[in-house]
Amino acid sequence: PRIDEARQDNVRELEIAFAEAAKTRPTPPWLVDRLFRNILADMTGNTHRTEFCIDKMYNPDSASGRRGLVEFRGFEMPPHAEMSTAQMLLMRAAVAAFWNRPYERRLIRWGTRLHDNFMLPELCGQDFNDALEDLGQFGFKLDPAWFAPHMEFRFPLIGETTLRDMHLEIRHALEPWHVLGEEQAAGGTARYVDSSVERIQVKLSNFSPERFSLVCNGITVPLTATETTGEYIAGIRFKAWAPYSALHPTIKAQTPLTIDIHDTWNNRAIGGIQHHTIHPGGRNYDSFPVNANEAEARRRSRFFTINHTPGFSEPLHAGRSAEHPLTLDLRAYA
Repeated sequence: PRIDEARQDNVRELEIAFAEAAKTRPTPPWLVDRLFRNILADMTGNTHRTEFCIDKMYNPDSASGRRGLVEFRGFEMPPHAEMSTAQMLLMRAAVAAFWNRPYERRLIRWGTRLHDNFMLPELCGQDFNDALEDLGQFGFKLDPAWFAPHMEFRFPLIGETTLRDMHLEIRHALEPWHVLGEEQAAGGTARYVDSSVERIQVKLSNFSPERFSLVCNGITVPLTATETTGEYIAGIRFKAWAPYSALHPTIKAQTPLTIDIHDTWNNRAIGGIQHHTIHPGGRNYDSFPVNANEAEARRRSRFFTINHTPGFSEPLHAGRSAEHPLTLDLRAYA
């Protein structure tokens, strides 16, 4: 987790630590360890389960901890060596840029927007491009096209269609899974992870909200305008399957997702798409996909452009969540 995902008040603690470090110039290496080691930890105090780990940077308690190493644990291993090279180039550029010009501005309190705005590929990509632009101003110009494979790998396209000049696209989005409470399991105590929740991003182009609305499983989806005229995005969070142990066990799986473009003047859907999280026929895959082509083929087989809601309908209007205003949580309307 990030620093501000462990505790909400950690941002203030980090600002105080930065101020203390600035009082001593040059800053001795041992002081960096003493100031930041207790902040760079997860909510249980584990320093290895956090975004930045400085245990082996300059720990004055042992010789093995004074190796000058900073571990960036927020990355995942990419499927290609060139993607890994781009990641290393990004980190080298960031270290060099902040070495020359340290970040001394006030830290941003994102709060619950961390798990709302930046779970969606559209806003996550915009934020990443802004970071690359800042690095370019420091003298390290990185082309955003070099990181396009990372975006496509992390946010794969599920499907798209065009209805009356309106383009509808859905992509996988990020979803942080909750660690559940302790339960008795074979051989001892276990803590399961709630992997039943998934999130997608819906993106509409050339859309007219004065007449049309977006509806998912009979619930109106709150849309948010982007920087492009006529373009809107929204996140949809739903329970994809019902495992043995999960949050809200009384809520059944909410799939397939039927996403309609609803004509509010005539109270009917003019078209839409349907997304299945498992095989549409209910069968179970016997093996993992052998390559990316087979994985994409499985995703394509779970996407339909014909199964929209037929006839007249009056969708239920959903308000925006105070914690996640950009995302519709279907579990609240089960």
